[in-house]
Amino acid sequence: MNSKRQALITGANKGIGLAIAKGLAEAGFFVWIGARDVTRGKYAVAELHKAGLNAGFLELDVADDTSVQDAATTLAAHIEALDVLVNNAGIAVDMTRAPSQVHMQDMKAVYEVNLFGPVRVTQAFLPLLKAADQARIVMMGSGVGSLTLITDPTSLYSTVNLLDYTSSKVALNAVTISFAKELAPLGIKVNAVEPGHVRTDLNDNSGVLTPAEGAAIAIKMALLESDGPTGGFFGSHGRQPW
Repeated sequence: MNSKRQALITGANKGIGLAIAKGLAEAGFFVWIGARDVTRGKYAVAELHKAGLNAGFLELDVADDTSVQDAATTLAAHIEALDVLVNNAGIAVDMTRAPSQVHMQDMKAVYEVNLFGPVRVTQAFLPLLKAADQARIVMMGSGVGSLTLITDPTSLYSTVNLLDYTSSKVALNAVTISFAKELAPLGIKVNAVEPGHVRTDLNDNSGVLTPAEGAAIAIKMALLESDGPTGGFFGSHGRQPW
């Protein structure tokens, strides 16, 4: 069994997810790169190894029940407890369509990854999280997941009107609160974060922040001390409005 502190990051073969993995590895964790693409996932692990960091690959498609259950079984054979889970995997199918033109199958696909994925993964890995000493769960949200910000005309986020992506992130905030309430008595902290406008494949690299800058808040919440918050929504400037 691996004796180092353990962290699993979904969708970690590139972008913010890989940056989170790198940051947690630098903080002393053995990081598991969760990814559905085996080639890309193993390449990401190799890159971390080249940097002298501890990492392993875990094949994991957050939108597939069997894949998630198999991944949980596989990881349980390698570690006794999981200290950090970062539900980072996310997609946006078509960011150009008006809400009235969004295809239902596309909306369902977005929800499978962005909303049901974190629920599916958290439930499957909960036994390992409970076995750790005060585990941390981080949900990768978005500024557009704040109803306050998307209805505030002074906020950049109010200019975004994505029916499927936005609603999936709003719902993820509610999921965060639900898990936080259940797991608080066990000392497990669950928080949602928003990385800011990061340059990623999701937005065709149109963001202004680097993946490392966007990863900072997720890393911070993954490393919370015992007196840290739970059931909150945080960005680089602190607590964000719901």
